[in-house]
Amino acid sequence: MKHFMIASLLTIIGLVVFILIDSETIFPQEKMTVDEEQQGLKDQITIIFSHVVAENTPKGLAAQKFAELVYEKTDGRVKVEVYPNGILYSDHNELDALKRGKIQMIAPSYTNMTELVPEWKVLDLPFLFHDYDHAKAVFTGETGKELLQYLDSSKLKGLAFWSNGFKQMTSSVHPLLEPADFKNQTFRVMSGDVLKKQFQLLGATPVTASFTDVYSSLEKHQFDGQENTLSNIYSKGLYKFQPYLTLSNHGFLGYSVIINNEFWSRIPSDIQQQITEAMLETTLWNMDESKKMNEIQLEEMKKQADVSIYELPIEAKRRWIEKFKPLYEELEKQMPDNLINRIRKTSS
Repeated sequence: MKHFMIASLLTIIGLVVFILIDSETIFPQEKMTVDEEQQGLKDQITIIFSHVVAENTPKGLAAQKFAELVYEKTDGRVKVEVYPNGILYSDHNELDALKRGKIQMIAPSYTNMTELVPEWKVLDLPFLFHDYDHAKAVFTGETGKELLQYLDSSKLKGLAFWSNGFKQMTSSVHPLLEPADFKNQTFRVMSGDVLKKQFQLLGATPVTASFTDVYSSLEKHQFDGQENTLSNIYSKGLYKFQPYLTLSNHGFLGYSVIINNEFWSRIPSDIQQQITEAMLETTLWNMDESKKMNEIQLEEMKKQADVSIYELPIEAKRRWIEKFKPLYEELEKQMPDNLINRIRKTSS
């Protein structure tokens, strides 16, 4: 009897061990499905992308398109969460948040980056770019790559340059056609030194203000005028306080798409490649879309009864350019390897 009980006990133990060992063979499909789901959730990478403009602007739309392309190309392994309109950070503190790892990606105006990357000052020179095709050739070509590499020493990685389009002048006082029209007016500018000196050469007083504060500042009549793209002027309703609009195309408003380099270095190389492909596709789309959007919104601006729109005459443009010569001469001494001329001569 004793031997029978021992034999029975050993048999039961053997069956239990067999079931435990062979459970993968018995239920292979169920176990694999659960593991795949858990692995996918564990490995998903989230990129928090913060920017300060509206969703319906060239940058806002490009950010959303980039998020969609990344999700598609990585089969959901990477999710880009876009926060527009300065919801998370303003253009004055988004760079610090990126460096501290609070967010992973930003797209600031390259103007706001010139203190960190002095070489980017060249991009703020008035009348540097001939047209959209010229700007596209510079930003997506070898010169664009060279300019992005200046970020490497800052432990940040530049992924691309995006376009918002050409800037126009607006005023609440009177039309801005001749250099003398700027005299004694106060203009809101971004933080770049080149932009400040541009207005000083025109006889105006430049005052730095965050983009998120522009609408309220103009509403309170804290500035006489400002410069911006048609898409920003229209989407933010800046024309409500600036009835005089000059189509000057004097400057180009572009963005540098930047990612935290420490975060980037932890991403597997195959996913890095997919993100890079998504960025290139988005950039080419953005360059064309920004041009279309500014053209469409110019037509919308023409429908505003209280806005007067002026084309900058060719002769007046020449007088503007003459005023800006000292700025070119100053920067030519500072820029490396004949950079200004190389940009101006880039083939579109």
